[in-house]
Amino acid sequence: MNTSRKLLFASLYLSEGAPIGFLWLALPTRLRAAGVPIEQITWLTAVLVLPWTFKFAWAPLIDLLQSPRWSLRSWIASAQTLMGLTLLSLLVFDPVSDFRLLATFLIVHAFAAATQDVAIDALCISVTAPMERGEINGWMQTGMLLGRAMLGGGALVVAPYVGNVGVVGLLVGVTMSSMLLVLFMATDLKCHLADSEAERSDSRLKAVGRSVCQAIRERNTWVGLSFALIGGAAFKALEAIYGPFLIDRGFTESEVGAFAALPMIGLMVAGALAGGFLSDRFGRRRFVAMSLVLTCLSVAALAICDMTFEVERGRALLVCLAFAAFGIGLFTSSSYALFMDITHPAVAATQFSAFMGLTNGCESWSTWLSGRIIPDYGYPVALLVLCVVSLLSIGILPFFNVRARD
Repeated sequence: MNTSRKLLFASLYLSEGAPIGFLWLALPTRLRAAGVPIEQITWLTAVLVLPWTFKFAWAPLIDLLQSPRWSLRSWIASAQTLMGLTLLSLLVFDPVSDFRLLATFLIVHAFAAATQDVAIDALCISVTAPMERGEINGWMQTGMLLGRAMLGGGALVVAPYVGNVGVVGLLVGVTMSSMLLVLFMATDLKCHLADSEAERSDSRLKAVGRSVCQAIRERNTWVGLSFALIGGAAFKALEAIYGPFLIDRGFTESEVGAFAALPMIGLMVAGALAGGFLSDRFGRRRFVAMSLVLTCLSVAALAICDMTFEVERGRALLVCLAFAAFGIGLFTSSSYALFMDITHPAVAATQFSAFMGLTNGCESWSTWLSGRIIPDYGYPVALLVLCVVSLLSIGILPFFNVRARD
């Protein structure tokens, strides 16, 4: 496998993971520690996910607007610039007293980040072979998770020493760090349609339109969208609420940050690398199902521990979270590779962003629902309900038509 591709896609996902870690872990944890209601925190998290959910609406522009002068590299670099600029609002507005003003800038940031994600995934599909996509996704998730560790849990740990300015400066720097690699790395990154027969004989608009219509008619597209919308419900909500959950169970911000930055992210990375490697070799659908069962069992164990144990409950909760983290890594890299396997390279930005959009839609609705359940019934009930939903999605997997090694 091309080492430069591993480096490039890992660094690009590192740039994605840093702001995600801060906005979806560090910021909610800080808000909860400041006394902001859990309903308001989950509202913000759910809203920030919405641009990622509906990014398929403008993804066709990325398939259409490509040329030798404006390529996928250009889309990525311009999106990263806007991401960095909007993150500077964290220096201007107080996250408690200026909550809604700050939320406005962060929503703009989320639109730019979602656009960057579309372009990165389209680039990956264009330059990788099906039998290496699991491993590539493992490296991409490794970059993502390291970014989340640095600016999610890591931000909570270093904030007392470097202050808000230092944390935001590091956040902006990591977010824009891969731009030079994108612009100057010598590798075989090209526009897929530039060499296609459709591009030579017909307009780009018609060529893309035909490919989109073909994708819409295929069963794989609708099966993939259905699985993306509900498959990850159990752990998507957990990722959004485990910071506030641990705060409510007596952990300090620094303890939450240390756990998130080291064992939690470390086990996700190990799971992502293992899941990508193994799913390339042992069958994509079977491995996705196995990893989803493991993850749901871990989340259910967390809920049961929270309901039943009083003495040493804190240690038991962390053990369950650790097992869930490994399962999340396994499931994420293998399921994303599955979605890539059924995506047409000619409309990679449009079709794959639809799958990823509904994956993020799963995070949005499951986080919102958990925020409605928790105040009345508690964290365990919310987690168990979402585990049931995730397990039901296993019935969708046999309907995927995946030819390679399955």
